[in-house]
Amino acid sequence: MAIQESVASILLQQNQPDPIPDSIPELLAQYGELVGKVIAFVLAFVVVWAIGRIVLVPLAKRLLKERGYDETVRSLADNVLGALALILALAVAFTVAGFGSVIAAFATLGGALALAIGFAAQDLLGNFVAGVFILKDKPFEVGDWIEWNDMSGRVEDIDLRVSRIKTFDNERITVPNGELANNAVKNPVAFDKLRQKFVFGIGYDDDIDHAKSVIVEEAERNDDILADPAPDVRVTELADSYVGLQSRFWIADPSRADFVKIRSDFVQAVKERLDAETIDMPYPYRQLTGEVETTATVTESQSQAQSTDD
Repeated sequence: MAIQESVASILLQQNQPDPIPDSIPELLAQYGELVGKVIAFVLAFVVVWAIGRIVLVPLAKRLLKERGYDETVRSLADNVLGALALILALAVAFTVAGFGSVIAAFATLGGALALAIGFAAQDLLGNFVAGVFILKDKPFEVGDWIEWNDMSGRVEDIDLRVSRIKTFDNERITVPNGELANNAVKNPVAFDKLRQKFVFGIGYDDDIDHAKSVIVEEAERNDDILADPAPDVRVTELADSYVGLQSRFWIADPSRADFVKIRSDFVQAVKERLDAETIDMPYPYRQLTGEVETTATVTESQSQAQSTDD
């Protein structure tokens, strides 16, 4: 009976809650270890996060600016480095506070999650990286007229994932940056001058030198065609029905609208001048020669025989 009472009293004492400390020494004695861990966690977090945000992030942004990276890339770097500083501060704080097992569990979960996201969004990540390189290397800028994969248009916006192109038919194309970064892109307006070429065909009996002088004169009369470099003409082909004269001329501050209009005016002026100078501009034609044989059908032969008998 006494033994049962002793066991019951022991169980009753174990189930009773801990008494609330009445003084600071009792509080420190009872919760001192936990308070120390909390203080260590907070101090470690604040120190690491402050170093990251105040020192490392501005330093990285300054280095990116000195290397010529776009403001969009620098803003992205600010956000990414800020998030990394926060994650690093939490990891160091948990480690200093003695919760290393928590960090190991989060690291395992984060690695598996990152692997799954990487496989699911590899195209998205590829376009993202391509956007960074486009903003850094600047093969084209907003406002440029570009051509790629038999398509062309004016760049309206360059984002980290896609670029928006406005075609000359007033259509908008949203192009993944990976397509522009992994294929050849022609930028006709990258420089302050653009050379244009056009082939005029004259007859074999026409004076080549005279035709060349006419073409050069019309180029010199056009105020939108540069005098330096001077326009010139070269014989480039001897086709079936004409002699090809390739004209080459330069225009300044090229844009799609300017270049199309200038070339159109120039070609029309040359055509009218060649007509006035009685210089032929032949077009291909075909002449059929030989004999044509026909085979009469049986019905037609019988009709002819009856006609002969009559």
